[in-house]
Amino acid sequence: MIQESRIAATADVDPLATIGDGTTIWHLAQVREYATVGRGCTLGRGAYIGPGVILGSNCKVQNYALLYEPAVLEDGVFIGPAVVLTNDEFPRAINPDGSLKSADDWHAVGVTVATGASIGARAVCIAPVRIGRWALVAAGAVVTRDVPDHAIVAGVPARQVGWVGTAGIPLVRTGDLYRCPSTGTTYREVDGRLAPASTES
Repeated sequence: MIQESRIAATADVDPLATIGDGTTIWHLAQVREYATVGRGCTLGRGAYIGPGVILGSNCKVQNYALLYEPAVLEDGVFIGPAVVLTNDEFPRAINPDGSLKSADDWHAVGVTVATGASIGARAVCIAPVRIGRWALVAAGAVVTRDVPDHAIVAGVPARQVGWVGTAGIPLVRTGDLYRCPSTGTTYREVDGRLAPASTES
């Protein structure tokens, strides 16, 4: 069954944006031209989705998060309140001659957030970086380099502090395996990456 999208009267959605079925856009959110928001997404109050930004299906973008172009979110991504995905490696308002910079005076770079990943409240991701599948960025972290699949990162700058499963719960180490307390799935660390050692019980 196809569900219609719901857009608050105070939201600003550009006519050139694409909004998927069943998506909800709350008060004062702004979706810019050529942005694509997939099916079943939720955009919270005051969220900003920049021109051409792509969101997959079933993403949640919480209040006042700022997703600057050319960010790409795959399916099932969670973006916490006031998260910022940047896009300018060398930010300046003016050129060396004092003239105001225009869109032609800089090259936007983006943040990619892979399937199932979560970024906690007020975290900042400094483009260009990739947040891996099912990874977890702690609230307030500043991410300056790529985050591996299933990694938990925290701090300023963000550093890996553990591993997380698809349920979002930190994995518990038992011998040379890591186990999800919720699903029972076990993983093994191989060359700094996490690989499933079993299926869910």
